[in-house]
Amino acid sequence: MTAEMVAPAWMHTQISAEQYDSWSEEQCTGIEIVDGMVVVSPSASKRHNRLARLLANALDAAAGPDWNADTDFDVRLQDVPLTNRRPDVIVYRAETIDLTPTRPEHVLLVVEVVSPGSETTDRIVKVDQYAKAGIPFYWRIEQAATGIPIVYTYVLDPATKAYRDGEIFTGTVKATAPFSVTADLGAL
Repeated sequence: MTAEMVAPAWMHTQISAEQYDSWSEEQCTGIEIVDGMVVVSPSASKRHNRLARLLANALDAAAGPDWNADTDFDVRLQDVPLTNRRPDVIVYRAETIDLTPTRPEHVLLVVEVVSPGSETTDRIVKVDQYAKAGIPFYWRIEQAATGIPIVYTYVLDPATKAYRDGEIFTGTVKATAPFSVTADLGAL
């Protein structure tokens, strides 16, 4: 085993919120923290990134002045042990744009685009984490072999802190209140 193959020491120890907050944006890109441990995410495909960007643009346009939609930044689900997730798309309160870290109470919707290697995490693990954090809506987008994305929507039941199934869409995305959006995703 060569020195290049050995993971850095920080990947073998539990990371605190204070440590993570001291890291640069470059150090945080491409990783998530789950129960204090660093999880490295593989680079997403161009199709994955394009789908996330198109969806974020459509959601941002539909959200109005009270909400923003963006890609590629952290949501701090819990401080101890530290859990930071980096959803593919996030819709959050516009007035919190300068607050870091972004907290679940700032978030309306998180979207995960399922890629090879992220199936279990996006379909099971993240769903549970986002629900327990109290994020009202979760969308999971599957990239079907036909090229037309399938969007599975979930709505939080605040009493149980679990998501219930919402509608399923192909090619067109529609959101429920407080905003609505139609995006032609079939043209990817």
